[in-house]
Amino acid sequence: MPTTADRRVQIKGIREGLLVTFGEGEWSELRTALLTYIQEQAAFFKGARLAIDVGNHVVHAAEMGSLRDRLSDLGVSLWAVLSNSPVTERTAQVLGLATRLPSPRPERPVRRGDTELEGENAVLVQRTLRSGYRLSTRGHVVVIGEVNPGAEIYAGGSVVVWGRLRGTVHAGIEGNTAAVICALEMAPVQLRIADQVAVIQTGRRRKTEPMMARLENGQIVLEPWKGK
Repeated sequence: MPTTADRRVQIKGIREGLLVTFGEGEWSELRTALLTYIQEQAAFFKGARLAIDVGNHVVHAAEMGSLRDRLSDLGVSLWAVLSNSPVTERTAQVLGLATRLPSPRPERPVRRGDTELEGENAVLVQRTLRSGYRLSTRGHVVVIGEVNPGAEIYAGGSVVVWGRLRGTVHAGIEGNTAAVICALEMAPVQLRIADQVAVIQTGRRRKTEPMMARLENGQIVLEPWKGK
């Protein structure tokens, strides 16, 4: 990892990616210092997953959303914001960002008959996503609520909507052709998996049964979403 030139920004590697902590200073100055450093070390940070610890700083939705979008422009994914401020923590949760780092799993003996399953990173959103909302992550996305027209989801993995999907969803954004999109009611503006796009015709009323979109022979197909 390159040495941090600006002591106001400290970066260390963690299991989930990189963790940024800040020194003293105004939030606007610390934000600029972080972006400048990432630009100077663009090759190192390309594709990185970032968690930032803002301490006691109060960061509002517009500021946090702007930082997330700017990092995305630089090829960096902001997935978590740690804070001592309840306002900042609520803002991060509204934007679909994690506010805690995963705790290390305690070691336990494996008993006969046990099955060890490795989990994968996912963002859980427990609210309706309204027009203008944009969620981007390199992991999976689970939405407990509706995705309204004008809302957009971009995920490196799969997307599951426990509700009505009427917005735009792009799963497998980094070329993951095994990604799927599932919803209790499928009526999206557009679906995309990897580099394939499906525009859903809304002229006829669709059945309200749960549906799954997946790739088959290079094309997106819709089928009933049933447990297998």
